[in-house]
Amino acid sequence: MNPVKRPSLTGWTTVLVFLLAISATSLGAKRPTPVKGDSPRVTIEKIEYKGWPNSYRMSNGQLELVATTDVGPRIIRLGTPNGPNMLKEFDDQIGKTGGKEWRIYGGHRLWHAPETKPRTYAPDNERIEARAEGDTLHLTQPVEESTGIQKEVLIRMSPDSRRARVTHRLTNRGLWPVELAPWALSVMAPGGAAFIPQPTRTDSERLLPNRALILWPYTDMSDPRHVWGKEFFIVKSRDASHPTKIGVTANDGWAAYANNGHLFVKRFDYKEGANYPDKGSSVEVYTASGMLELETLGPLTTLAPGASVEHIEDWYLLDGPAVTDENSARRAAEIVKRETEPVK
Repeated sequence: MNPVKRPSLTGWTTVLVFLLAISATSLGAKRPTPVKGDSPRVTIEKIEYKGWPNSYRMSNGQLELVATTDVGPRIIRLGTPNGPNMLKEFDDQIGKTGGKEWRIYGGHRLWHAPETKPRTYAPDNERIEARAEGDTLHLTQPVEESTGIQKEVLIRMSPDSRRARVTHRLTNRGLWPVELAPWALSVMAPGGAAFIPQPTRTDSERLLPNRALILWPYTDMSDPRHVWGKEFFIVKSRDASHPTKIGVTANDGWAAYANNGHLFVKRFDYKEGANYPDKGSSVEVYTASGMLELETLGPLTTLAPGASVEHIEDWYLLDGPAVTDENSARRAAEIVKRETEPVK
């Protein structure tokens, strides 16, 4: 009797891989494209996102960000895996590319202040460069033709918490100096409320003013979306027929948005004595029907040709209460103080 020759382990492995490949193909499975540079706990994958085929998803299993490269730079999604998006998406613009008109799209973007047309509204509707390095995704926009400014956004995700560092960089690629300030704008999904701690630093005798509240021509102080508290400025995202906006000298270095049981916190480095745009605003909140923008700004600076300026935000996505008044803002602020730290 001839002995039966058993398949080797290598042979069985080959068969198994072959069968799995057939199964995946028959089921129409489509795997995201891994990007070189994945860290052990942070994955970066190239995916299709709602009509944008060249998007990138970053995840550590607790926090998920999606950035577009077909337009932008934009961070279009922020949330827990399979959870709701904390950022607003404009459904009639998602997936679009090209064109000379500026589109808001939604999500998080980088501008340079002060706001003026046409400079601020340079279109960002074209393809940008993306590069992954370990736990960091580096997004680079072509030089803006109308301004000579190049925008970059670097996203570095924590390997084990719902935290990410977002570095905003502006570089003057033009031929003459330009005065500007980096301006980081997050378009938040509707239904929540932004809250900003009022400045508490003062001179020893409490004789001098220690805070500024900046109002825009269309800001109505009797608007019920505003809560003027003792410790916090609160702006609620509600349907309304007109926009409203405030600016604050937020020298505590943070601002937050509460929605859907989460607190989205932006930490930044406030530079005491620096010249901030918009009469001293380091944080601004703008809201109109269906959206709210939570914005931080760096100081004004004059960029020589070839020079760059950076503005860093540390993002946290925490569990927390809805914010409707001073008491709930105080409870939420205790969570922020306990679970976040100043930018270093």
